[in-house]
Amino acid sequence: MRPETAAEPRATGGGIVADGVGLTIDGREVLHDVTLRLTARRTAVIGANGSGKSSFARLLNGLRMPTAGALSVLGLDPRRDAAALRARVGFVFTNPEAQILMPTPAEDVALSLRGLGRREADARAREILAGHGLDALADVPASALSGGQRQLLAIASVLASGPAMLVADEPTTLLDLRNARRIGDLLLGLEIPVVLVTHDLELAARCEEAVLFQDGRVRAVGEPETVIRTYRAECG
Repeated sequence: MRPETAAEPRATGGGIVADGVGLTIDGREVLHDVTLRLTARRTAVIGANGSGKSSFARLLNGLRMPTAGALSVLGLDPRRDAAALRARVGFVFTNPEAQILMPTPAEDVALSLRGLGRREADARAREILAGHGLDALADVPASALSGGQRQLLAIASVLASGPAMLVADEPTTLLDLRNARRIGDLLLGLEIPVVLVTHDLELAARCEEAVLFQDGRVRAVGEPETVIRTYRAECG
């Protein structure tokens, strides 16, 4: 079944172009013939668990490599330009524990500020933390932060490296409603393009375009309201 389409989204320069992309992991084909062009600033990726949406997200910054077809992200081919792609596309995981590497928030953000001297990196890290309301927690153990604070820290650390695009894989799933809204507002308010994998259909509806995955294939792509309606119909 061919995916449903909606109006052409607004261009952002580069974008994501997939042509017949497939992904096989441990002998199992998890993505099949993914063909689409995404150019909006805010793109939601939705679908049931196991539909392929997170696997697709991991292709966008080289965490996984396509095993079939052609993929371009911001004009870069993941196979040829893996290092450049990882430098330009930031990735936020569902669980911030997967990416908080240092003992304190200040140290974790400073780790992303490569090229700066130690004092300059520390000062800049504290400025970044202040911008996210975490300045009072700069020197506390990262393990002592709440779930929402840890996710804010993870996002702040990714953004500190200056990515040209951000991919977030279900970043609000482990959060309560208040923190989920805060993280959603932060991500949708960024000035760089954001690809947001989410089960939160209200959040998806705030994006400019949406992609629905089903059984490893693109089921629908286009205006969020239309794509979400298709998803709801598929779910009965």
